[in-house]
Amino acid sequence: MIHHLIDRYKRLRTEHFLRRSFPGSYAFVGMGQHSLTNLYPILQYLGVRLKYICVTSELKAQLIQQRFPQTQACTSLTEILADESVRGVFVAASPAAHYSIAWQVLQSGKSLFIEKPPCQTLEELEDLISQQHLHHSPVVVVGLQKRYAPAVLMLHRRLQHEHIISYDLHHRFGAYPEGNALTDLFIHSLDLAIYLFGPAELIAKAPLPGDSFILMLRHQHIVGTLELSTSYSWSQADESLVINTLSGIYQLANSEELTHAPKSPTILGIPIEKIRRRPLTTTTLAASNRCVPTATNNPLFTQGYYAELLHFLQATLAALPHASPTSLESLRDTYRLIGQLQKESK
Repeated sequence: MIHHLIDRYKRLRTEHFLRRSFPGSYAFVGMGQHSLTNLYPILQYLGVRLKYICVTSELKAQLIQQRFPQTQACTSLTEILADESVRGVFVAASPAAHYSIAWQVLQSGKSLFIEKPPCQTLEELEDLISQQHLHHSPVVVVGLQKRYAPAVLMLHRRLQHEHIISYDLHHRFGAYPEGNALTDLFIHSLDLAIYLFGPAELIAKAPLPGDSFILMLRHQHIVGTLELSTSYSWSQADESLVINTLSGIYQLANSEELTHAPKSPTILGIPIEKIRRRPLTTTTLAASNRCVPTATNNPLFTQGYYAELLHFLQATLAALPHASPTSLESLRDTYRLIGQLQKESK
């Protein structure tokens, strides 16, 4: 009996997955390392039909056509935007080119998924927002995947009920000579701080070698410190966030593992732990089990890539314009802070 129920459950689960589909055609602009590693595998897993893959090189287009014979490789974005069967466009090209590509896609009125950064300045962001409203692009999602990571979502929910005292965030990378570290890399940490703690004002900044900073941000009720550095190593890159609350200490490691260590109670302001030692307890609230190779333990899921793409695809099926957790409008405070840093760096 039990084996019959297990087999039935597995069959229904597989059938449910196979029935899920995303009708219509989509296009993808760009085929770099990030796309190949993180985005294309998810789209293939979800059964998304990519009618076009657009790149800048004729040679690369020929190689794509050989590798993906059911997809039309091209070097013309205009051809894609003129095709009414294309429901939405994914963009993950050179970060410096994102603003121009996004502007053209929005002008066509198509839905847009664009990897971070969508642009370089707040002025460009406002221009993209205007284009979206002017041409009625129904769905726009920016690829700031940390807002979709399960551990980050759990932390965000829990912090709504906490009295936050302060936080300390470190984002450590290796050298980044190929682009703008502030908008290409550090936008993740700046956006995470604003997502979790609200709009921020830059109150102190200490520059470090290699496009790196030590920052102090003031939010509405709290102050936090950030180390954003390209002076470390890519083989040991990491992001860590420690949040001090009245109830205890939260620690978020690489957007995947979330723990909470409660503080010792006090009597008349005196910590009990100074009078009588108590066992230290730390609760793991979220973590991937890399021993079990299921989808939910895959870094593409735990880092938020899967959820952001699924959200975009589901939103494009709706008939009405759809608000996204990472809409262009939701990034105004992030870009205001980036603007402050850009001004301070001049």
